[in-house]
Amino acid sequence: MEQLTIKELYHDLNKTLAKELLEEKTYPWEVLPCIGEYILKLGETLDEAEYEKKGDNVWIAKTAKVAPTAYINGPAIIGKDAEVRHCAFIRGNALVGEGAVVGNSTELKNVILFDKVQVPHYNYVGDSILGYKSHMGAGSITSNVKSDKKLVVVKGAATQIETGLKKFGAMLGDEVEVGCGSVLNPGTVVGSNSNIYPLSSVRGVVPSDSIYKKGNEIVEKQ
Repeated sequence: MEQLTIKELYHDLNKTLAKELLEEKTYPWEVLPCIGEYILKLGETLDEAEYEKKGDNVWIAKTAKVAPTAYINGPAIIGKDAEVRHCAFIRGNALVGEGAVVGNSTELKNVILFDKVQVPHYNYVGDSILGYKSHMGAGSITSNVKSDKKLVVVKGAATQIETGLKKFGAMLGDEVEVGCGSVLNPGTVVGSNSNIYPLSSVRGVVPSDSIYKKGNEIVEKQ
């Protein structure tokens, strides 16, 4: 269970403006119901010399690049030097880290993207947390609701944790690489520095420093 904790998945909480929120919890999915309220409080404290408030509860760093065709619904914070590209759709409750990339036609909802995260091409990321420098390949998505609409359970090799959440996408640790066209099913947790092969359908827990090939075939990085 320790490998599923915030401490193990995210090695430096200074790499996100959500540091204070994450420090309050043990498991990362515990913050999902709190993201919107946290952004509202945090936004009012941001330095007006560095951030500009636009519309209803949307704060955008003055060094960020936001395409005129992008849509951002609050509450949301777009960090310094972030890039929000053509036709991105940010639905709300989104904290986009410094230097992050939200790509063309990418959709975000109720998420925390650590600094330097890249979701650059046709991604859907909902009810999820993506660690520092994690990257989702083109067309890869988080599936955040089970087909039977039951509450999500995190299933590891030797343990199961009831989350009490109906909506829960994926928790990606630092520097995770997700291959193109992959689906991260509800309740997926991928440990830091792990890789997911393209076109994978991922469930459960992928340990850190691993390569997820297919099904239950997970090998340790050499």
